[in-house]
Amino acid sequence: MGIKRAAPTRARAYVRTAPGTYIWLAALFVTTVAMHHMSPEFEKDFLLQRSTNIHELSQNPVRVLVASAFWIDGGTWLSYALLYTLFHATAEHWLGTARWLAVAAGAHVGATLISEGVLALAIRHGAAPTSAVNTLDVGVSYALAGVVAVLTYWVPSPWRYAYLLIVLTVYGTPLITGRTFTDLGHFTAVLIGLACHPLTRSAVRPAPKRRPLKKSRKP
Repeated sequence: MGIKRAAPTRARAYVRTAPGTYIWLAALFVTTVAMHHMSPEFEKDFLLQRSTNIHELSQNPVRVLVASAFWIDGGTWLSYALLYTLFHATAEHWLGTARWLAVAAGAHVGATLISEGVLALAIRHGAAPTSAVNTLDVGVSYALAGVVAVLTYWVPSPWRYAYLLIVLTVYGTPLITGRTFTDLGHFTAVLIGLACHPLTRSAVRPAPKRRPLKKSRKP
């Protein structure tokens, strides 16, 4: 009975000590439910108004940068709940809410502006169609990529280098093979997350608990 009672208590404590992660996740649940009640035509127009594409960024940059982070474009809410628990909550526990939010926001905003800026240059030089100014671009994946990257400094050596290699492979391969502006955005978010190393210097990764040594009996 003690173990059964302890598990829900630990789960509540885990959620309570990562408030930013789970408030954000709750907001995504609400917006995802709302999307399921929209017709496909209305949903597309609705999301375009909250998209960080070139047109909306030139008209309402602050509004769309904030609004786009509260809608999921593809995937299921449950998959994001798992990813948020694995990465965002871990980073928030480690860095604290303020510094975790700084990493997530920096990756989201920075990767969006850089990827859309590159797309604007491509349109200007004829490498992309002019219709790309209204491309749908909402979601939380840039922020997630930045937080996944900053957790490199949370992983102890020598596993840190293997983790970093996996992160660079996962986000770098699509950039090489696909070369879309979202692939560039994801890889840029990873670089921003890695550049947030100064925010991690005073953060302490919890040390693993050691079992007390048993006292040897005297002969």
